Amino acid sequence: MASGLVLLDKPAGITSHDLVARTRKAMGTRKVGHAGTLDPMATGLMILGVNQGTKLMQFVSGLDKTYLATIKLGSATTTDDAEGEVVSTADASGITQEQIDREIAKLRGEIEQVPSSVSAISIGGKRAHQLVREGVEVEIPARKVTIMRFEQIGDLQSSDGSLSFDVVVDCSSGTYIRALARDIGAALGVGGHLTALRRTRIGAFDVASAFQDPAEATVTELAEAVASLVETVEVSRQEATDLGHGKRISKQFASVSAAVCEGRLIAIVDERGKIVVGFPQEQDA
Repeated sequence: MASGLVLLDKPAGITSHDLVARTRKAMGTRKVGHAGTLDPMATGLMILGVNQGTKLMQFVSGLDKTYLATIKLGSATTTDDAEGEVVSTADASGITQEQIDREIAKLRGEIEQVPSSVSAISIGGKRAHQLVREGVEVEIPARKVTIMRFEQIGDLQSSDGSLSFDVVVDCSSGTYIRALARDIGAALGVGGHLTALRRTRIGAFDVASAFQDPAEATVTELAEAVASLVETVEVSRQEATDLGHGKRISKQFASVSAAVCEGRLIAIVDERGKIVVGFPQEQDA
């Protein structure tokens, strides 16, 4: 079985773990890993590593991302999205477009964001969402995230005292889009949550290239996949052999780079030519 990356378009209603399980079955291997989950309600791009492709996950997890989302003002929920229980409601019909624009603008750039309480962040050895389900009150410290783009798409939609609008968000890894909806609603005094979320991009990878069904998906080979993650440098056969034996090579690298020989990924090395991650030939893996 080939090693590499698989791009999948997660449907709504299943967990990220479910998608990994389906991929393991479809690919005929237990060695499948992911670089960031999506909530069951959410859809869109997930990048999975297959066999030695799991070693690339550390380079995928920190990439910037793009999301499309729908924010609803007028109610807050326990999960900051439509899957949670409503904890408060308010008439949002008097909120103006100008007010929304101002709050969106405040959330652009580098901000301090408190993640949603039902996130997967570990607190005292347990996931925050587990503690919430056990009835424990969770306080998660704020963290710095960067919102490069946060724009409304289309017009406001009004219904029964609530307002809804679509947004596009380009953000750093670790950003919670649910928290953006929550914070806008809180700032406007009416509560807010997400009713839809779709991830369309991770780094250079786009959901347009993703497969709906793991059984029909193809694996992007290691050498091709790594070119979208780090700089690639061609090495000689002798240098490839040395790297395969765990030796540092004298070739100068500008930064963390992928050493490739004749279309095969040999290793990811640091600027000194020292191996960060090795990729032995499949028969030796």
